Amino acid sequence: MLTKNIQKLTFFTPEKSDNSGALFFDTGISAGFPSPADDFKQQRLSLDQVLVKNRLSTFFARVSGQSMIGAGIEDNDLLVIDRSLEPEHNKIAVCFLDGEFTVKRLKVKKDGVWLQPENPNYPIIEITEENDFIIWGIVTNVIKKV
Repeated sequence: MLTKNIQKLTFFTPEKSDNSGALFFDTGISAGFPSPADDFKQQRLSLDQVLVKNRLSTFFARVSGQSMIGAGIEDNDLLVIDRSLEPEHNKIAVCFLDGEFTVKRLKVKKDGVWLQPENPNYPIIEITEENDFIIWGIVTNVIKKV
């Protein structure tokens, strides 16, 4: 059943910012034993500069659905999508399929193209000539709330 495999995506575009950014401590944060903070190197970090390589072709989309949980993409995550990147085998892509957007891993082989979910509860989608199909953009980053 195809509709079970489609995820709802809500799209946003990057806003123009003053690039002042947030404070960034370049010392690393220990996820093991705490280490004494000898000296903090402090600078400004703009997430736009880190996450957005091409502002004119980058979009953000909010995910709705669970088909990509094995790739670390969960319901309500925010995707960073670059439309200027070339689609390639094994890349995670946002695709327009039969009137709806979905996010899946691309499987490109000589004999065809498939959209691979990263959740065993969802079927692989084989793209055929009957499908209305466009690879809309490539996912470059996932932003999560904790």
